[in-house]
Order: sequence, then C-alpha cells, then structure tokens
Amino acid sequence: MQITRDIYGTSLTLLTDLYQLTMAYGYWKSKKMEQEAVFNLFFRKNPFKGGFTVACGLEYVIDYLKNLKFDRSDLEYLATLKGNDGKPLFEGAFLEYLERMEFSCDIDAIPEGTVVFPHEPLIRVRGKLFEAQLIETALLNIVNFQSLIATKSARMCKAAGGQSVLEFGLRRAQGIDGGLAASRAAYIGGVEATSNVLAGKIFGIPVKGTHAHSWIMSFEDELEAFLAYANAMPNNCVFLVDTYDTLKGVEKAIEAGKVLREKGHKMLGIRLDSGDLAYFSNKARAMLDEAGFKDTQIVVSNDLDEDIINSLKQQESNIDVWGIGTKMVTAYDQPALGGVYKITAIKNKGNEQWSYRMKLSEQAIKISNPGILQVRRFYEQNLSTADMIFDEENQPAENTIVDPFDPTRQKNVALQTPYRDLLVPIFRKGRLVYQSPTIGQIRDFCKAEVASLHPSITRFANPHEYPVGLEKNLHQVKTDLILKLRRGE
Repeated sequence: MQITRDIYGTSLTLLTDLYQLTMAYGYWKSKKMEQEAVFNLFFRKNPFKGGFTVACGLEYVIDYLKNLKFDRSDLEYLATLKGNDGKPLFEGAFLEYLERMEFSCDIDAIPEGTVVFPHEPLIRVRGKLFEAQLIETALLNIVNFQSLIATKSARMCKAAGGQSVLEFGLRRAQGIDGGLAASRAAYIGGVEATSNVLAGKIFGIPVKGTHAHSWIMSFEDELEAFLAYANAMPNNCVFLVDTYDTLKGVEKAIEAGKVLREKGHKMLGIRLDSGDLAYFSNKARAMLDEAGFKDTQIVVSNDLDEDIINSLKQQESNIDVWGIGTKMVTAYDQPALGGVYKITAIKNKGNEQWSYRMKLSEQAIKISNPGILQVRRFYEQNLSTADMIFDEENQPAENTIVDPFDPTRQKNVALQTPYRDLLVPIFRKGRLVYQSPTIGQIRDFCKAEVASLHPSITRFANPHEYPVGLEKNLHQVKTDLILKLRRGE
C-alpha cells in the first residue's frame, strides 16, 4: 500500500523539524554523517490515566521510509532558506549530498496492535547518524497520534463489552490527515466500521452510515422522510428518531418499518442522538418489541466516551450499537501521547565498540535507558505477566526485572517461562523485510492483546500497574552510567 502517495502524490521527506536538517548539516560539516548510532522511540506515561497503550502507525512508518528521498523540489526549497546574515543556510555541496542519499538504516519495531507500556522502545533505529536523526519527527508524528487513537478506541470497545462500536468522527477530526489516520487507528483499536468513506477506500475499512437530521427536516413530515428514505435505500435503513420528539419519532419509524417489512425488507435500527439515552433506549426497546421489531437494533450517539458507555450499561440501558465521534478521533481529554526519540548508543570514529548514551535529568522519569534495547514479554496461562527491557548486546542469563524508579522492587521470572521478544525486523540496510498483516488481522491481534491482560490492568479507574522493568545487568549499566555522568566524567 502506498499510503502517502495515495493521499499526497509525493514523498514526505521534508515532514521534519528544521533542527533535524540543521543538525544533519552540522554532522556533515563535522564529518560525522557516516557515524553509526542507535535511537529508540518510546513514551513515558500511558494515556487517559489508563493501564495500557496500543502500538499503532507502523504501516504509515513503513510507507514513509520506503519513499524517503529528497527530490528536486525539496532541494530547491532548502536552497532558499537563509541564515540571520542573509546567506544560504545550507551549502550547495550539502544539498548535493542530500540528493544522493539512499535510506540504509536497520529498523526494528513492535507490531501494530500490540499492547505496550511506558519506556518500552516501540521503534529502534540503527544506522547512519544523519539518517536516524532525520526521521525522528515523522516517526513521532505518526506513532504518537495513531497509538493514542488506537488506545482510546480499545478502551471504548472494552467499555461496550463486545457490542458494536462505530467511528463517526470525521467532521470533528483534526484536519484531513487526522481524520484518515484516526479512522485507521480506531479500526485497529476495535471499532467495527467508520463513516469515513475515503478511509474505507484507502485502508479497506468497512463503512456505515444512513441519514442526518437535515434529511428529516427537508421534508414536511417525519414519517414522509422515513418512507422516502426507505424507498430510496430499503437495504440500509437506520432511522434517526430524535429530530423533533424522540418517542413520536420511534412510533413513526415503526410505521416505516412495517412498510419495509411488507415489501420484503428490514428496518435495521433506529438511532438516538440526544436526551436521556438510558431512558429513551429502554422506552424505544419496549415499543419496538411490542410492534414485532425485536431484531431492530438501537444505535446511540451524542458525545460518547468510555465513561458514558460504562454509565449507560450500569443503568441497564437497551443499546446495541455505539456511534462515537468527537471523543474518539480527537482522543478527548488527552491531546498527545508524549512519545520521545532518544539516542541510546553510538560508535565513535575508529572504534567498533558501542558507546552507550543516555539523557540525564533531575526528573527520574526523563532519564532515558542506554543500549541496543529489546523487550521480552513473559506469559503464564495465556496472560501477559511482565515485560523485561534488556540490551541485545548482553543477552540476559537470568530473568530478574528491576523497577527503574525503585531498585528495591524486583521480579524474578523462572527461566522456563514462555516469552516473546516484541521488537521484530522491519528494514535491514534500508530494505523492507517485514510482511505487513492486513488491517483486519491487526485489529484481531489487538483484541487478543487486550484480552491477554489481567482485568486489573484494563479497568478504567485506578488500573493496576503492569510489571515492566530493566533486566538486572542493564539496570546496573544504567546506574553506573548515571554516576559517571553525575561526576562529570
């Protein structure tokens, strides 16, 4: 799939912050362009005060990297940029270097749909310092947003308890890009379909939708509107009943449903979009059942989120399908995931040994982990039980996991415990080696991943903290490096 070319008709090589290019220029001037480095993309806190996150966006990342090439228009634009002295920001020879650039990094990533946790590398980039630096902004842009929406979707689908959830958010999404990416991520998170037709075309997501209040108001009578729609689309009838008076609207929908039935068709459902959804859904269910429409579904919308869904289910409302818009596609109540991209190792000139790097901070949560990092997930009775971050250059001899913020908290996992290493090869020397699953397969995988967590992890209020920590030797390496840096060595 050529996502970016389908949408934009061009590569997105300049989808980057200027400082990536100014640093690249500095590397070029310092003759550090070929120096090998490792970067890791990770986040520091689960969103929505939740207990897990869903990794998403890898297919976009793959497509972006496959098309990573400075074209003539990119270079012509960069040549126009000026410094504060009015002279060109970049030398012509540097732009010629960019023109010859061919992406050559190794990329390892956690597959889309995987549940992930703070400080775990979602993507690991190994290769030329310049190339690894250049792609930082785009990777963060893609993974931060799509992981956020996929997580919100998974939470709402969990709240729905297996009932159908539909994504109706395009009109409230953050622009065209946000609308498309959100529809894709929401589907991976578990929604059944989207109203976004372009997303349906590009990604192969099922699309659903019937009519709005404007359809009703364009007729003199509500029943006339229902009958006209039933005549036009007898195989797609979900009637929106709250334009004027909800319960009278249900009565008229039933009349239209009877006409449909006489013609051999079926009223699929009614939709409630305002008012007391618990009360109206229960009244509507009784009316539909009494009229012989026991298989007609009740669809609700109106600024729903996981907390409202939970509340409506606790009130024993008769709701079959949940249509969610604004609060899903905008990740309502948390606008960003906050993922970061840090250098964790570098090879100095003339030295084939890795020199580990880490960001130091007065805030413990902002101290990064050094090394060529991998994540190992352990399983017991088909449940995910703990994750260990370790250094691939120093394979663990035992499974002792240390809490990076409290080294007195340690977890020992038996050596024979089943496990899976989460980061898998995506690119090798710039060549794609990963076979992407279909979006439907990713969605099914995501459902299984969420189901593999103990219910205490996935609950909405005060979720239990899933055990994630550093392998014992890596924790010691990190501690020694912190002390060394604190001493200024």
